[in-house]
Order: sequence, then C-alpha cells, then structure tokens
Amino acid sequence: MKQARSVLQMQTNGYGLYDITHDVNQWVREQDIQEGLLTLFIRHTSASLVIQENADPDVLYDLENFMKRLVPENDPSYRHVAEGPDDMPAHIKSALTQTSIGVPLMGGRLVLGTWQGIYVFEHRKYSHSRSIALQLMGQ
Repeated sequence: MKQARSVLQMQTNGYGLYDITHDVNQWVREQDIQEGLLTLFIRHTSASLVIQENADPDVLYDLENFMKRLVPENDPSYRHVAEGPDDMPAHIKSALTQTSIGVPLMGGRLVLGTWQGIYVFEHRKYSHSRSIALQLMGQ
C-alpha cells in the first residue's frame, strides 16, 4: 500500500463555490497510485467541500441562493457575532455540508461522474485563504 499527502492552498474571493477539480486531478496524476481512495479535508469551520454539478452554472447559483435563504445573516437568535454577521451563518452552513469527502481512484483517475466536480464552498463574504488536506492511499 502506498500513501501520498499534500495540502492544497487556495484563495477565495468571498461567498460562493470554487471548482478545485482540476488542481486535485493534477495532483493525483503526479502520484504513482492507480487504485485507491482520495480523502479531502478542509481545515476550516466556515467553508466546506461538496461534490456538485459542473456543467450548468445555474445549479451553483441556485445552491448558493438556497443556502443564503436557509441560513440568513443577522438572525437575532445568534449569540456568536464577534466576527461579523456572516460568521455564524458560515459555521451553520459548514455543519450542514461537509468538511471531508472521499473519492475512489481507479486506473489512476478519480471516479467522478460525468457532470461532477469538487468544490470549496466558501461561506464567508470576504476573501479567505483556505487549506485543503489531500491524502491518497492505494496501490
């Protein structure tokens, strides 16, 4: 069994979904592993990881707007407000989505569906530096 690890650093420009599929695929191709499992883990509590459609941008737009309606800013019931009105909603959105995802590897390629991409879902309004740990195990 082989193992490869890395950390993908990226900058977001505020709320939204950021496609990291290309960067992840590029890193996977550089490893000498043909069959296995890739685990991605985002090291933040106000952003998350999702696998989502990468063909129609309206899907991403609708998902972003749904989350904004589901978890609004300035809810008077929030006690945690020290970091701004977008911070507590960001933590809730992160809890509702995922901080870690696993993707199988077959034939040296990620087994993503035709219309699937890997996204960082930034839940804060402003630019942030995000760190995603990658671990690939297999042979």
